[in-house]
Amino acid sequence: MICRMKGIIVAAGYGTRFLPITKTIPKEMLPVGLKPSIAYIVDEFIASGISEIIIISSRRKKALEDYFDREIELEELFRCEGKVQKLKAVEPPDAHFVFIRQAEMKGTGHALLQAKSLVGDEPCIVAYPDDLHFGDIPLARQLTEVYEKTGKCVLATILDPGDVSRYGIVDPCPDGLGVKGFVEKPARGSEPSHEVSIGRYLYTPEFFEWLEEGWEKHAGGEYYHTYALDRMIQLGKVAYHRVKGRRLDTGEPGGYLEAILHNAAGDPELRPVLERFIADYCKAL
Repeated sequence: MICRMKGIIVAAGYGTRFLPITKTIPKEMLPVGLKPSIAYIVDEFIASGISEIIIISSRRKKALEDYFDREIELEELFRCEGKVQKLKAVEPPDAHFVFIRQAEMKGTGHALLQAKSLVGDEPCIVAYPDDLHFGDIPLARQLTEVYEKTGKCVLATILDPGDVSRYGIVDPCPDGLGVKGFVEKPARGSEPSHEVSIGRYLYTPEFFEWLEEGWEKHAGGEYYHTYALDRMIQLGKVAYHRVKGRRLDTGEPGGYLEAILHNAAGDPELRPVLERFIADYCKAL
């Protein structure tokens, strides 16, 4: 089956691990190379054929809306000067954006419910911008291909042979595709597998119905997607897909630094700077 697909980026959090810079700058706007990290998610969506993108933000993150808006003055300046590359750099992506604000920080499940009416009867890809993907096949397209074969919700995973007690873990079916369970932060040694769920999901419209039911039963505190995911798993409507390509986690300073270094290593202009720094640093040891 070939279907239309919307993209949702959940970008409403405080970004406390990056304070004090995130007092005024959204974490999603921190640069990886010359682009903010959220731009890599948008590029992934567009490369996957997704042109309708919903960004869930919050009161402190107007910079996200400004970034994806047009900059008329610069566009006109670079157009008049014939600076094609600079013009391309400031033109907004070829996509339609809708911004929703999560008025209160009540968890990611609550954030997703803000987009329910916009999703309608179509499946969607949900991205958490801490996870960036680099590879020949965009990650959103990988999940879409699994959905087109199965008609199920799809979880993106990576295989982590080490300690996975800090993550959400998939309990896989023997066929290597279906999901029979999902365990958040299992005690070390009790994990059902080493398939670690990362911040990219494909959800069907039915998922949002269960998400809403779970919210109605929610007793307080932050609300996550676990209730809806468990119900879909019980119904046999969830698959998983081990990511092809490289995933970088920018959700904490060490991972963010790794993403910057990865970007520099692949940039012909920046790679010599990186190599020179490494050589000088090693000499100083």
